[in-house]
Parts: sequence; structure tokens; C-alpha cells
Amino acid sequence: MSIYDLSAKTIDGEDKPLAEYKGKVMLVVNTASKCGFTPQYKGLEKLYQDYRDKGLVVLGFPCDQFGHQEPGDEEEIKNFCSLTYDVSFPMFAKVDVNGDNAHPVYKYLKEEKGGLLGSKGIKWNFTKFLVDGNGEVVKRYAPTDKPESLAKDIEKLL
Repeated sequence: MSIYDLSAKTIDGEDKPLAEYKGKVMLVVNTASKCGFTPQYKGLEKLYQDYRDKGLVVLGFPCDQFGHQEPGDEEEIKNFCSLTYDVSFPMFAKVDVNGDNAHPVYKYLKEEKGGLLGSKGIKWNFTKFLVDGNGEVVKRYAPTDKPESLAKDIEKLL
């Protein structure tokens, strides 16, 4: 099993096989519109703009499991991201990242790369996973890791 065997529903409701990103470096992030880390959308978009022509794709997965900080529906999330942060990277439908209903993408990512002290659970919004062009989960970053601090790791994989 690899990440390319999975798919996710886009924010517009279409099924998107992750196999479409084969060969690209993926930065997968659970996002929220009303979080102290929400301004990271700006840094994520900058990474996407700076590196997308070299093979990076940022994938945003809105999640409402932490402090009810993503209360809106997909249309509200899409409008917020577009109007507030000019987000152009792919956004997906709202998902759970922990628990019995965790999305298969997040079950896979957590299995491949545990967090601090080997914990599997996602602790908060804007946890980031870096996946290389072969589908290997290379690194997991804490919500406090700013997107710009990931540039060197991304460059190594491109």
C-alpha cells in the first residue's frame, strides 16, 4: 500500500486520486480558518508559488477536530482561503485526522511518520507531512513549524 492508492474528495466535491501527484513532492497540511496558525496559509501559498514549477504540490485538508476552528462548510472554507489568503493550491473537503473516522490519507501519514515521542495522533491544526516524489513520507512537522522553514527540506527533494 502507498499513498498513491488513496484518493480524497476535493473542496468542490470531486474524487481526486493521489496517484495524480506521482512524481511530485507533496506537502500535506490539516488546515483551519479560525486558528492562531491560520496565517500560515500565506507561507504555504508562497511555498507553492515558489516551487510548484519544480514539482511541489501543497495539499490542504480542512479539519474541525481542534477547538472547533473550522466550523464552516466547504463553500465557506473555499471563499475564506481564496479571499483572505489567495490560496491557489489544491484544497480538499473537510476531514477528520484522528479517531475512528480519520480520513485514510491521514491514517496512512500517521502510520508512516509518528510525532513527538512516537505519538501517532495529530495534536493540532497545521501539522505538516512532507512526501517525496516516490510517495515516501519523509518528515512530519509540528504546527509551530512555519512553512518558510520547510524550504530547505523541500529543495532537497525537488
